[in-house]
Amino acid sequence: MDVPFIYDRYVTGKNFVGKKTDCGVLQKMMEQNADICMYGPPKSGKMSLIQQAIFDMRLAGKQFFTIRISLYNIRSLNAFLTGFGSALIRPMASTPAEYAEMVSECLPGTHFVFDQERFSVADEVVSLNWDPDADDILQMMRLPLLASRMKNAPVYVIFEEFQNLLMLGETVYESVFRAIVSVLNEKKENPANFSFIMTGSKVNAMKFIFEERRYFWRLVEQLPLHDTDSREIVEYVVRGFLLGGKVIERDLVLGATRLFRCNMWYINHFMAICDSMSKGYINEGILMEALKALISVHEPAFMRIADDLTDHQMNMMVAILDGVKKFSSSDVIEKYGFNSSANVRRIKDALQKKEIITFDDNDEPVILDPLFEYWLTKHYFGR
Repeated sequence: MDVPFIYDRYVTGKNFVGKKTDCGVLQKMMEQNADICMYGPPKSGKMSLIQQAIFDMRLAGKQFFTIRISLYNIRSLNAFLTGFGSALIRPMASTPAEYAEMVSECLPGTHFVFDQERFSVADEVVSLNWDPDADDILQMMRLPLLASRMKNAPVYVIFEEFQNLLMLGETVYESVFRAIVSVLNEKKENPANFSFIMTGSKVNAMKFIFEERRYFWRLVEQLPLHDTDSREIVEYVVRGFLLGGKVIERDLVLGATRLFRCNMWYINHFMAICDSMSKGYINEGILMEALKALISVHEPAFMRIADDLTDHQMNMMVAILDGVKKFSSSDVIEKYGFNSSANVRRIKDALQKKEIITFDDNDEPVILDPLFEYWLTKHYFGR
């Protein structure tokens, strides 16, 4: 069924709205074999952007392999390495024999083995016969480089939730990062036809990796995600309703884009609810009812977030909603009960670790989730 507003999966083609400039830049970077990091809050369009770039490249007749690896549920180094190897080799090998050949040629001298009995029934058919060492990690990270040479085609490795490697502990994730750096330096000295694309939805954790600790300094290029132009969103929404014989005023759509800060996932979800509530003309009353419905879906999660905040942390949220940009002045500390500038730093760090706020290039606070910001203002504090 052709629905006008899609929010349950990534989108491409006619449903891909905005970020066309970002898409062109990403495509050019991929074609130049650049290694890329990209981060933004959950549902900010990262995967749609990547898939649209891939779609455009295939439409232009380019041949390549894409490997998509989610680190969302990775809890051990062994699971990461075996999952990485299997995800990368499987699309390139059509038979168990080809698979075994790639394992033997690309992972020589390591502790990785090929499990032929599980080839047809399991995702992970590369396994370890004991705990991995540094050589195992390095050789696995070199796999895209070797595979691209074997297949004589570009290989794009897309990491989803890259920051989750931090959950493996400092010793482990630094070993993985060192291996990746080694491979990228090898690629720099002897160019190869592959790219790592590292994406993450925990903004502050990704900033820790790429901006604070700079593990991949001058090896990985950041692709910033720009806001979609509100005028483009308005035209997209109006056109989507017209396809179903419905009408909505542009000013109402513009108000929604401002509320959701041009987040297309929220806008699509919101407009899909409006679509289900209307038969012809979408007025302000329908939008308000749709907003209530959308909030009811997310409110339990928002309540858990609020309940997990300390008094000092909630006071800082109040200050942010009040428009405070700097928190260490004596009058702000006194007004919001922060006690001291040292405590201000602790509060800021805690809220960033919880991925509730981040700080922009001007060191000004941003609440990452626009609907959570609205809920705090209207429902929690009743302003």
